[in-house]
Amino acid sequence: MSAAPRRVALVSGASRGIGRAIAQQLAAEGCAVALVARSRDALDTLAAEFADAGLALAADLRERDAAQRVVAATLQRFGRLDVLVNNAGATPRGDFLAFSDADWDDGFALKFFGAMRLCRAAWPALAQAQGCIVNIAGIGGRTGNAEFAIGGSVNAALLNLTKALADRGVREGVRVNAVNPSAIATERTQKRIDRLADERGIAPEAAAAELARQLRVARFGTPQEVARVVAFLASADAGYVQGAIVDVDGGQTRTL
Repeated sequence: MSAAPRRVALVSGASRGIGRAIAQQLAAEGCAVALVARSRDALDTLAAEFADAGLALAADLRERDAAQRVVAATLQRFGRLDVLVNNAGATPRGDFLAFSDADWDDGFALKFFGAMRLCRAAWPALAQAQGCIVNIAGIGGRTGNAEFAIGGSVNAALLNLTKALADRGVREGVRVNAVNPSAIATERTQKRIDRLADERGIAPEAAAAELARQLRVARFGTPQEVARVVAFLASADAGYVQGAIVDVDGGQTRTL
């Protein structure tokens, strides 16, 4: 009996943080992984961990043709695509009145439009493989915050896209789900901690504890904890999970 073909995953924003952890988790579970981000050096280092099961694809997904190029390169190298994880994109915090049109354009360009184009480019291959998409959004898409107007709007749009594509996926055999992380110990969270430490004149450890109290969580999560949820959603064990939005936030979201 021949062995089942190796599944292939494409992970955007894979060079660090949550995306890197997701790529490592999927590789550990037997997937070949195409890694997409703007940082070539970081991708090459990570791809080397996976030997012939890793493919580094440096690309700026804000460019209109980038999604098509990275999907084509993935199919050329591995011959199939089973899992798409849209993780690329970070949006700024700040005063709504201070944001320019360019700030809003940039906020949507990578996280929403980059993900949308990857979904569109990958869909035929995912349908052929009866594969899945996992979108990494964020709890700001469910709970508005005055300091996160751009990010919340982008995340809400990505969550709605998840539901729309899940509806199509019922007919065509593609599962589409989303994960909402928050309070995860990444470089981005560390910047918030450092800023709070400077503002209060306190040690980073005290600032981290204060930020956790402000967010009403017991601790910060880890990228690996998000990655394990993504790996479950991408697995056959989640075969009846469609259009789900999973909060991985330590209980920060307290609404239905």
